[in-house]
Amino acid sequence: KVCVMRHIPIFTFINKMDREARNPFDLMEEIEEELGIQTYPVNWPIGSGKEFKGVFDRKKREILAFTANNGQREVDSIAADLNDTNLEKLIGSEHYHTLVDDVELLDGAGYEFDMEKVNTGQLSPVFFGSALTNFGVEPFLENFLQMTTPPLSRNSDIGQISPFDEDF
Repeated sequence: KVCVMRHIPIFTFINKMDREARNPFDLMEEIEEELGIQTYPVNWPIGSGKEFKGVFDRKKREILAFTANNGQREVDSIAADLNDTNLEKLIGSEHYHTLVDDVELLDGAGYEFDMEKVNTGQLSPVFFGSALTNFGVEPFLENFLQMTTPPLSRNSDIGQISPFDEDF
């Protein structure tokens, strides 16, 4: 609430998708209600728990596939046109149809991505993943670095303080 009050950007990482999870629409609605800001899912989960297949990157239009292999996790990036029939074979028919419907709903009725709103704390980019398995963390950090500004100078009672000042 302090971030919202001071218009500080808020980035959201929804964790533990490799465990049974609530509906992603419900999770985003809760964030919007609790913080009073809009959300924009940068990626979208495909299933959860044992059925977690990965996430769909809405900008790149590709799937970041989640594969559990004897406790060792691997991450594969797969270019994915939602109209590609091979995608249905890859993630399963039920997950495929849910993904297509969800992305269509997000694209048609969700909030637009607006960098100005992100910078002023009115829109939170949302990412899904599993931090324990290091799944989705790297894309989150890459996007965070692209979307945020470098440290800025701040006013204080002794004047302007630069984060690049040697005494800082």
